[in-house]
Amino acid sequence: MCGLAGMMTRGPNGPAADVLARLAAALAHRGPDGSGEYRSGNVGMVHNRLAIIDLATGDQPLREPGGAALVANGEIYNYVELRAEMRGAKFTTQSDCEPPLLLYRRLGLDFIDRLRGMYAIALHDAAAGRLVLARDPFGIKPLYYVETPDAVAFASEAQALVEAGIVPRAIDATRRSELLELQFTTRSETIFAGVKRLLPGEAIVIADGRIVERRRRPALPAGGPVSHSPEEALAALDSVLEDSVKVHQRSDVPYGMFLSGGIDSSVVLAQMARLNPNPVTAFTAYFPDTPVADERAAAQAVARGARARHIEVPITAEDFWAELPRIAAAMDDPAADYACVPTYILAWRAKAEGLKVILSGEGGDEIFGGYGRYRSALRPWWLGGRIMRRRGTFDGLGVLRERGSGWRDGIEAAEITERTEDRTRLQVAQAVDCADWLPNDLLTKLDRCLMAHGVEGRTPFLDPAVAEFAFRLPDRFKVRGRQGKWLLRQWLGRALPAALSHAPKRGFTVPVATWIAAEGKRLGPLVAAQPGIEEIADPTAVRRLFTSPDKHGGFAAWILLFYALWHRRHMIGLPAEGDVFECLATR
Repeated sequence: MCGLAGMMTRGPNGPAADVLARLAAALAHRGPDGSGEYRSGNVGMVHNRLAIIDLATGDQPLREPGGAALVANGEIYNYVELRAEMRGAKFTTQSDCEPPLLLYRRLGLDFIDRLRGMYAIALHDAAAGRLVLARDPFGIKPLYYVETPDAVAFASEAQALVEAGIVPRAIDATRRSELLELQFTTRSETIFAGVKRLLPGEAIVIADGRIVERRRRPALPAGGPVSHSPEEALAALDSVLEDSVKVHQRSDVPYGMFLSGGIDSSVVLAQMARLNPNPVTAFTAYFPDTPVADERAAAQAVARGARARHIEVPITAEDFWAELPRIAAAMDDPAADYACVPTYILAWRAKAEGLKVILSGEGGDEIFGGYGRYRSALRPWWLGGRIMRRRGTFDGLGVLRERGSGWRDGIEAAEITERTEDRTRLQVAQAVDCADWLPNDLLTKLDRCLMAHGVEGRTPFLDPAVAEFAFRLPDRFKVRGRQGKWLLRQWLGRALPAALSHAPKRGFTVPVATWIAAEGKRLGPLVAAQPGIEEIADPTAVRRLFTSPDKHGGFAAWILLFYALWHRRHMIGLPAEGDVFECLATR
């Protein structure tokens, strides 16, 4: 896991040294274990390393005899198998990222189809005069780029392109509307005007400072459901889960996992316990003295059943107020997901325990059909069926000066794209979530909150082999009655009886509304006075919202607080210093 950035200019002169230096400095937190720089002709690349595999010889950039060079962020989990297949290849390191470089020489752009992992790759083929950027199919690892009249620049985080002076600090108003109403943004455009995401599974070719070719590797398989008997499906599921967790544990440094006590993380821990002779370290967040459900009892039962070393991490209102400015700053490509608070604090604790790799259950709901909205999507409208995300956060609140009319356009585009003749309604709903919600909310949150502490996050459910099997399961193996993830629950009930495999899904709740309501009279005027909020909302309505929020209004207040802090850091350029109140009071 690392940070990478670079640029290909138009014409013979490469990028200025100070630009590359600023890019590297803006990504230093992603790679505390080393740095590297590459320059050749009109291309320059920088790399900050978080050493996970091949601690001795894995520094980047990596080079091959034909003159190509590579920098990467992520892990290629099948690097062992790729090395075994590439007979005659002369490897000079034990790095997991060297096989992709040599595969490129053999296969050209088709090399990405052979990779199993999470990755963002920049590869310069000097002889061919082209730069290749590629991202893994689920979008687990981020990669952003900017096209200017003089160059194409790229970086692991959007903020690096701003901090390096390649693009100005400016808002894309459409993406801002999406963020406010959806809590995340969609498609390739970001909230930073001019900065784009490389889409999940996308590869682009740049020549002479211009994008000349694009291709896409899908995350989900084509085709409708494939029939299985329950026992056949359980046996196949056992095999793909064990294989995925096994390769996701490949590491030369200590690893652990995040345990909520729910189905997904319990499945990951059950497989880790099966594969590890020593106890797995598992971290669980809880929120003392708040009304949200306390998941410790379920997590404790799972941890005991799996013989795990269980660390419970309390998260209080004081933690929330103290850390939120740094959390909003870390979420440069903003996702106003309140789960970023416990994720950030758990990552800090994992680092304090000496761990550099964390496995988590992200993707289980999307791949195995866990969300309640999927059950709704299966029903016709006259039986209560509803389209997903039909209402925005600020519906009926009268807080925003103007509500952008296009905030749902990205979701609608995904609904059209993913609705194929052979897919069921459930599969379409899953695919829509995998298009934007998963990469631009859940995975962005995991990446930024962990990388802020130099910790790598891994997601065994988001694996090509798991997706190939699970996405094409019959609907009845995903949703039955009022429960989702039916097959996964059946597997967990057998593999780890201590887990409450048939308990209703509760969702993960963070008591941000409770914390905000307790300080609403003090907080409302501070939020209302922020430049980013004054631009979009009525100050009187904002103060009223913070003073007496209901459940709906409480979430809206959270969105505005997050956005106010994000805007101060990333649009105004102010440092994220002090607690929330000190930060908002500073001009």
